[in-house]
Amino acid sequence: MKTKQRILEAALTLFNEQGERAVTTNHIAAYLNISPGNLYYHFKNKQEIIYQLFLEYEAQVLENLHVPEDRELTAMDKVNYLKKSFNGLWNCRFLHRDMEHLLSSNEALRLRYQEFFKVCLVQVGKVYRGLREVGMIALSDEELESLALNTWIVVTSWFSFLRCNLLIQSQDDISHEMLLAGIHQVFTLERPYLTDEYREQVIALQHAESPKPDWLG
Repeated sequence: MKTKQRILEAALTLFNEQGERAVTTNHIAAYLNISPGNLYYHFKNKQEIIYQLFLEYEAQVLENLHVPEDRELTAMDKVNYLKKSFNGLWNCRFLHRDMEHLLSSNEALRLRYQEFFKVCLVQVGKVYRGLREVGMIALSDEELESLALNTWIVVTSWFSFLRCNLLIQSQDDISHEMLLAGIHQVFTLERPYLTDEYREQVIALQHAESPKPDWLG
């Protein structure tokens, strides 16, 4: 593996485990047993590392939100979209634990994220349009746009919800299982729009794939 990619993987590990603010470029270099100068040969500062990690995350998210053109969407597709989205959050969780700080301190990242948000909103809308076309949900275009935005808000804010509303004392207290509980909440958000034909099937799938955890009340 090339040194540049090793730096990115090490940074991601340390950022996820310790939080981005607690990790310096010197920490990353020491973790890899390379000199700081070697690291700076590839990245001039920590912001560049964060930006590149975001680009990798962005590419994965957009791939996960791809809507197939050769077949109709199924209820299981909806589950898979959500699982991929929340697993992506977990794999790059440092971004969402401290997004406001990261965006305010990195202008290039802030501008890129704004465009990323717009593209993602379009893709989420395409997913819901696909579900509407097969008769799984029934809603107007305006309602669909609102549902897409609300889904984005729930998914991207789930870390903040866990920390603020469950009185999590540290980032280490948030588990992968707790993060995946957000899937249940998105299912619930969509439930009012389910058609009679699919309601029982989708609700059963929700209970099977993402039952409501006890700590959600």
